[in-house]
Amino acid sequence: MRAPAFWSNPPERPGPLARLLAPLGRVYAWATARRVARAPDWRAPVPVICVGNLTAGGAGKTPTVLAILEILADLRIEAHVLSRGHGGAAVRGAPRRVDMRADTAAEVGDEPLLLAAFAPVWVCADRAAAAKAAVAAGAQALVMDDGFQNPGLARDFSLVVVDAASGFGNGLPIPAGPLRETVDAGLARAQAVLLIGAPAARARALARWPALARLPLHEGEVRAREIGIDWRGEKVLAFAGIARPEKFFATLRGLGADLVAAHAFPDHAPFEPKALRRLESEAAALGARMVTTEKDAVRLPAAFRGKAMPLPVHLALEGEGLRAALETVCSHRVNLTP
Repeated sequence: MRAPAFWSNPPERPGPLARLLAPLGRVYAWATARRVARAPDWRAPVPVICVGNLTAGGAGKTPTVLAILEILADLRIEAHVLSRGHGGAAVRGAPRRVDMRADTAAEVGDEPLLLAAFAPVWVCADRAAAAKAAVAAGAQALVMDDGFQNPGLARDFSLVVVDAASGFGNGLPIPAGPLRETVDAGLARAQAVLLIGAPAARARALARWPALARLPLHEGEVRAREIGIDWRGEKVLAFAGIARPEKFFATLRGLGADLVAAHAFPDHAPFEPKALRRLESEAAALGARMVTTEKDAVRLPAAFRGKAMPLPVHLALEGEGLRAALETVCSHRVNLTP
């Protein structure tokens, strides 16, 4: 499902349909506030770091989780990831540790399968149950991929990730806008904000949403990793089934690729064989290389994976502020090895 266009309208001009749906949005925000107000089901004996956002759709949580895992590994802390495993059939059962060699995205979700290459990942709808399983398996810290609006597990540090280009859309809760809860309510429960985007976009976001500066603010930009390819002038057929595929397409253009075709698919949706055959035929006719995201690549059938190149990305953080914050959080509950 793609987000309605009016969700991206400026807050001062949300549009007639947004205004019509605003009462339902207030009910949605009230229900979220009521849910998150209840006491957590469990407090883990290790630090719990939550990476979440206030909007529906992608804000850059997966690159943020990977950056946090890298920081914790550098601090010699064994971190495990807890995921809802969106779209995976296995999440409805007992906690399951992802096996990237045997599991599929249909079973555990695409993001857990991608993250499992970097750290142990547990999928389960019950966050407390997943946390207990991870702790029993030796986790020294837990990183929640999403779940900011899930009260099941107490957390020590909640980081709200904000996409600088889209911000909070029209500023209204679902279905009138993209917000899962009001900006004020969400930021009141967080310990820090991570604003992701190009410097100019971050400056515009801070001017439009001054509430972001109420909390410790960290900034960064998602960039393509160097993989030894000169993309300048390279004919590319790009496809992506993520929340904001235009960001992926813009990254390729920024590398100098000649984007001769760009196809957006629904977020997390499986790729149908007929659609993949069409992509392959179109790429051949255009003389173009097929390129997709890492998250989409894990959802591709095994026979097709060698035909489409995944473009790896990473979060380039500004400064050492987030590392210092994580070190402080963990130092109270983890014995950091010099």
